[in-house]
Amino acid sequence: MSNDLPNIDPDSLHQPDTDLLSLSGEPSHPPRVMMLYGSLRERSYSRFMTLEAKRVLEALGAEVRVFDPAGLPLVSDSEEAHPKVQELRELSLWSEAQVWCSPERHGAMTGVMKTQIDWLPLAPIGGVRPTQGRTLALMQVCGGSQSFNTVNQMRILGRWMRMITIPNQSSVPRAFAEFTEEGRMKSSPFYNRMVDVMEELVKFTLLTRGRAAYLVDRYSERVESAEELSKRVNVRSI
Repeated sequence: MSNDLPNIDPDSLHQPDTDLLSLSGEPSHPPRVMMLYGSLRERSYSRFMTLEAKRVLEALGAEVRVFDPAGLPLVSDSEEAHPKVQELRELSLWSEAQVWCSPERHGAMTGVMKTQIDWLPLAPIGGVRPTQGRTLALMQVCGGSQSFNTVNQMRILGRWMRMITIPNQSSVPRAFAEFTEEGRMKSSPFYNRMVDVMEELVKFTLLTRGRAAYLVDRYSERVESAEELSKRVNVRSI
């Protein structure tokens, strides 16, 4: 180790390992995708869009599970054992990719959407973080003209949750005009963009799964004890 790096622990600074980036045994199961939507309304366009995207993902060979946020409590320490919280966390641990789709409300994501994300901790559950290293696609529906406030906000959260957020995203303006009475998305450039996003998500997931743990392996965490790491990332210690 060079003397020019006196603050470095040489045993914790690892050279990039190309063997770990070109696996000999690729995972062969279908990509596992968890989907979240941000509205409890009976006629929820974020749910309609999520279900439309689910059909596309399944056509692309993915295994998809959609979380229903109805009954999910607001975030508190005392509610961690709540069945809906446990269901959400188990789905996130199962997933290799996620899709977040929220309406835009007052220029931001909805409280329903944020509550779901807030229940996913940075701290490991059973030794595994529920979001780190997973790919993420973002979509929003708008009641009026097109904006990107919500997807941009969720992109910040995805980065904070240490997810691999894909470049493409979807924003549907005047959502009430883009879906049939039965809740199916009409053919349009907005539909085509949604397909683009799902296709890109599957590609990025196939590219990174099996390698995600290595891609997010960090020097700063290798020099920390497990106890120190847990204290630093656990919001309850703040």
